[in-house]
Amino acid sequence: MQYDPQRHHRRSIRLKGYDYSQPGWYFVTVIIQDRIMLLGNVIDEKMVLNDAGQMIQTVWDEIPKYYPGIKIDVSQIMPNHFHGIIQIVGADPRICPLGQSRGIAKGQSRGIAPTEGIAKGQSRGIAPTEGIAPTKGLSLPDVVQRFKTLTTKRYIDGVKQNNWPRFNGKLWQRNYWEHIIRNELELNRIRRYIIENPKKWNSDRDYSDS
Repeated sequence: MQYDPQRHHRRSIRLKGYDYSQPGWYFVTVIIQDRIMLLGNVIDEKMVLNDAGQMIQTVWDEIPKYYPGIKIDVSQIMPNHFHGIIQIVGADPRICPLGQSRGIAKGQSRGIAPTEGIAKGQSRGIAPTEGIAPTKGLSLPDVVQRFKTLTTKRYIDGVKQNNWPRFNGKLWQRNYWEHIIRNELELNRIRRYIIENPKKWNSDRDYSDS
């Protein structure tokens, strides 16, 4: 089955009874409040980040530095939303590290292969999980909330200091969409979906001409 963004996209209800602090791979989407395009523009099917978008990318890239046991994989900032894959360390070692999967084209994984054709920060090389004991620590909601809180604070600083466009009440929508990635095949499909998101911008449900 092909990854279907219309079927899997933007659902925001957590799976009842699931422990989101356990090791695993998670696909996350967070959306700007009112779907206002604050983070840049898609030009010729490529995402061009503005200063706010670059700030979002920096915060995402720094997640592993500040949160032990949390790793990041492919990501994509869009004009009014963000896609990313988060790995809680100790995930099933049968899932291949980024760049070692047959379904990912050469050059689509930073730290494993050349990065031509991929915007800076869109993918992170990650270490294999063999031999790493499962860890208890931050849960997926914890990581997402800290990401949203820090980016909001830095965006407010940008409004005050650099006249970035103001947002209405909150930078991000209150909830977020997540999907538990169950196997390597699904991981590869979602990676490709994220990477190719700018090419499909005009048909995206969060696309807006306003």
